[in-house]
Amino acid sequence: MLLSPAGVEALRTALTRADFTSNGIAGRLGAQATGAVARNDFRAALRATEDRDPLATLIRVFICDQTEPEAAVAAALAPLDLAEALAGGLVERHGDGLRAGVDLEPYGDDWWVLADVPASARPGRPLHSEHVLGIGGATQTLIGATVRRPVQTALDLGTGSGVQALHLATHADRVTATDVSERALRFAATTAALNGQDWELLRGDLVAPVAGRRFDLVVSNPPFVVGPGTTTHVYRDSGRVGDAIGAELAAAAPGLLTEGGTMQYLANWVHVAGEEWHERVTGWFAGTGLDAWVIQREVADPMAYVNLWLTDVGEATDPQRMAAWLDWFDAHKVEAIGFGIVSLRRSGHADPVIRVEDLRQRVEPPMGDRVATWFDRQDFLRVRDTDALLAERYRAAEGLQLRQEATMGDEGWAVDRQVLTMPHGLRWSEEVDPLVLALVGGCDGRLALRDQLALLAAAHDVTRQELAEAAGPIVAHLIERGIIEPVTA
Repeated sequence: MLLSPAGVEALRTALTRADFTSNGIAGRLGAQATGAVARNDFRAALRATEDRDPLATLIRVFICDQTEPEAAVAAALAPLDLAEALAGGLVERHGDGLRAGVDLEPYGDDWWVLADVPASARPGRPLHSEHVLGIGGATQTLIGATVRRPVQTALDLGTGSGVQALHLATHADRVTATDVSERALRFAATTAALNGQDWELLRGDLVAPVAGRRFDLVVSNPPFVVGPGTTTHVYRDSGRVGDAIGAELAAAAPGLLTEGGTMQYLANWVHVAGEEWHERVTGWFAGTGLDAWVIQREVADPMAYVNLWLTDVGEATDPQRMAAWLDWFDAHKVEAIGFGIVSLRRSGHADPVIRVEDLRQRVEPPMGDRVATWFDRQDFLRVRDTDALLAERYRAAEGLQLRQEATMGDEGWAVDRQVLTMPHGLRWSEEVDPLVLALVGGCDGRLALRDQLALLAAAHDVTRQELAEAAGPIVAHLIERGIIEPVTA
């Protein structure tokens, strides 16, 4: 850990006593100043903390990145000994006072996370090669996407500061966390201890530290950045060429999961000229025997991608590094880079379901609930043939909307497109023809679907059998999307 066990206890006492929590800070600063802090505008926060009591001092040091008098910082951290705080890197000397040596961030209702100070807070200061990230956008994406059902064992691969493990401990009996960086594990151990949690922490590259072991839930925010395999910062660079780390995690998943277990991780993948990106990613799961749902949330062009990651570590002024990276993309015909979430499940079925698709619309949180119900729907579909599907009763998704596009002609409006739109959940939009629209419209939970089809067959002058055969895959797709839902009672 960064501090001794006694030092961690003393730090927790100091933070609790000062009410250095998300709610405590918001109450002290007020809504306007708190919102400004989120945009890195500290002016109102500094005005609200001029009296330098312990909470004010902690806000100024760890939120506003100010240098404060040593006596004020010592008083704010008491009973933690200032000498231990300095030795552990919690604070550091700067000018005629002390400033934050780490990023100590109140998180959630009553948690704290320790990480390295981000590059944006100290321009021109090079990041440590084993820089430990705090709570960034990718971290929050995985937190939101993780299935939160109770499990016995959970694994966080590449834990960094331990944010994912914090969340896992709320619904897992035992948490194991790994990282290739000894430095990261010290931060994670401190985060765990400061929050009164106990994790098994192991050092090693990806799955190596847990070889031969299985878990009910595995999550990973790995060093997924795509490039020529150069490693300068371990949180970003895996040392693998291209997008190989995504495929490597997919290949490792069958050996990591218990029966019914789930693995979720963030990944980047390349869009190569002349290839379909989803076919490339689908290939990662061939032979794994796992159900897979991959959703692409963002796509970046190579220039924007390189700029993003060079800026992230303060390398934006390194033209040679940028040129080499872009040359690698050119040589491998990379037109774009996708970012998304991979969710895998060991279902035990011989015919696994693999879906790789774009989902860039805004999703109603928590995404993890959407993932869990997607797998539930696969279970429902897997054990039912067409006859069994048609025997069920269904209702349309709550709030389902119909949007039409029409063109004015000589005989009035002519409908060109009809689109069913879900205002909740995954917010899918699905273009449908009049027959499918009528089918969905009849899903009120009262009639079995085969009885609905009988009425539709008579109205459209087709046989019941023909309509039933055509409806099977359409109904399965509507169920998978959540546009219609089986009535279970």
